[in-house]
Amino acid sequence: MQTAADAGDAATLLAAVPAGRRVALVDPRFVGHVHALRLGLTDPRFAAAAVPGALTAQPEARGALLRALRRTTAAVGAGAPVVAPDTDPAPDDRTVPGRIAVALEAEGTAVKRPELGSLTAAVPTDAGARATAESARDAVDDEAVRLRSAVKAHDGFFTTFAISPYSRYIARWCARRNLTPNQVTTASLITALIAAGAAATGTRGGYIAAGILLLVSFVLDCTDGQLARYSLQYSTMGAWLDATFDRAKEYAYYAGLAIGAVRGGDDVWVLALGAMVLQACRHVVDFSFNEANHDAVANTSPTAALSDKLDSVGWTVWARRMIVLPIGERWAMIAVLTALTTPRIVFYALLIGCALAACYTTAGRLLRSLTRRASRTDRAAQALADLADSGPLAQGVAAVAPGLRGAFTAPAVALLGTLVMIGGALLLPYGSWLTVAAAAVYVVLSGLAVARPLKGALDWLVPPFFRAAEYVTILVLAARSDAPHAVPAAFGLVSAVAYHHYDTVYRIRGGTGAPPQWLVRTIGGHEGRTALVAVLAAVLTHAAGFTTALTALAVAVALVVLVESIRFWVSSSAPAVHDEGELA
Repeated sequence: MQTAADAGDAATLLAAVPAGRRVALVDPRFVGHVHALRLGLTDPRFAAAAVPGALTAQPEARGALLRALRRTTAAVGAGAPVVAPDTDPAPDDRTVPGRIAVALEAEGTAVKRPELGSLTAAVPTDAGARATAESARDAVDDEAVRLRSAVKAHDGFFTTFAISPYSRYIARWCARRNLTPNQVTTASLITALIAAGAAATGTRGGYIAAGILLLVSFVLDCTDGQLARYSLQYSTMGAWLDATFDRAKEYAYYAGLAIGAVRGGDDVWVLALGAMVLQACRHVVDFSFNEANHDAVANTSPTAALSDKLDSVGWTVWARRMIVLPIGERWAMIAVLTALTTPRIVFYALLIGCALAACYTTAGRLLRSLTRRASRTDRAAQALADLADSGPLAQGVAAVAPGLRGAFTAPAVALLGTLVMIGGALLLPYGSWLTVAAAAVYVVLSGLAVARPLKGALDWLVPPFFRAAEYVTILVLAARSDAPHAVPAAFGLVSAVAYHHYDTVYRIRGGTGAPPQWLVRTIGGHEGRTALVAVLAAVLTHAAGFTTALTALAVAVALVVLVESIRFWVSSSAPAVHDEGELA
């Protein structure tokens, strides 16, 4: 830390700092909470940020900062006082940092001004103002504010009342020992994998241990986000790990339960895969709807207005958060039922609960879409096209086919293709080439569905229909085959493909766009993989052959998407984020 005599000296000192480092300007007369400075000066998500009397700039905003400082110096004079005359219209902009923040914004550089709430940040101009600021500062415990703000503003009932009251203190304990959110996230993953291993033993003791460990894993899962907020350690890698590890933990646990059930003489692999398919399809409904309406204009809906009115009635807020069976309630249910019942009952409860939640959320989104008067943007249409995951076959059809007109044509065609594909896999004789013909029809209809930009009111349904077609087809064909271990192999294949789809979502959320086209082409797109599984079921009539083929396909897809995903996120220039969105 260095002290500048005046604005001109500050420019000289800042210019001497190595280009790759963050810099900050703080008025020496600043009075306020340490956490107010922390919020303004250490959050890695913003190129530039300011609180009254202080300003920071990351390396990408350093050039703009120096230009703004020099312009400010030229305007007020190199030796000008730190505080400007009282004729300035905005008191917070009278200081040198405040003036520079205004100059940065005038140049086009966004300056984040965090909400301080009850925290104090001020630059008093006389003894009376200083005494008032110091009194306000001393009246508020900034550590208590920091702990409260570590918890998500909107979370599930179980998480809010059963986990967060103590997990925030675990987060503080971790921060004081210099543990990072990524380390806690990894610990949560390891704990969940141990829980899956305990469930795989198929013993009552193993099930009890698995339930306890799953809850411990969830506590750590809450702690990593709270640690990130408490210590402002946001990162691109952390957002990716937090999002993908949640899915990996849950699906690994499903596999552990299925293995344990088989050891006890009850094969529930179909139920395990069904639960994973249903959960993944639920998520893509949420993702697609949110992306379709992320930046919609004239975004009005009577249904949304009703929801806002219900928010004023406290108990309805919690009821609506619980009915969607978010991750906290879901994992608590899984843990308790694992310890007390059997894997089959766990999966029945999951399927029923997730199905009811899916019906509730999807119905609400349909009503909002049908009653909303909104114009969707090119960005939203591109996001839906990326989420659709169309491969070379569907893209080829879309390139030569005329776009089908009509407000609801795209989702209707996608639904028709989905019904043809799933119906063929379910109702036609297993191994029949008619199923392959159904897959060919699905390919054509998939291409027609995306031949025009997805800007219709219900076009956000297109990606969920494609996910359902692919995942359910794999499940049905594996379940109907006589091949031993075909369903566990299908579980692995759907896991690999689902990872690719979740990875696509979080790349879009990070503002970096979808995975590269070469990756989508290499793994075939949703229609290519679906058609390939149908062909494999028709060709490989030998029982072991179908399992081997599904396993090989799962390994190939997993290798390609994991290597590219890890390469991207490790070297990504995506902005540091922390997910505060869906309850998952």
